[in-house]
Amino acid sequence: MDKSKRLFLKSKRSFRRRLPPIHSGDRIDYRTMSLISRFISEQGKILPRRVNRLTLKQQRLITIAIKQARILSLLPFLNNEKQFERSESTYKTTGLRTRNN
Repeated sequence: MDKSKRLFLKSKRSFRRRLPPIHSGDRIDYRTMSLISRFISEQGKILPRRVNRLTLKQQRLITIAIKQARILSLLPFLNNEKQFERSESTYKTTGLRTRNN
């Protein structure tokens, strides 16, 4: 190849491949809370697949496990701390406090 043609070729960048968050030995189950809690946001929402870096099959299994854990009340549907803070602020702004007679 001529030197003039080499200038237009893209250089191959070396990039560090991220490790998958779920290893082959990890079992995706509603009882493994340490695994499930990594895929839930602070608000209690299930994180999307592009954030989790999971395969489609793993994301489906994680979603099913999270929903089962919520139904069995192993996980909350909402984060109670955020809900409590929000309810306190609405009382202050709307004046819905009860009077003490």
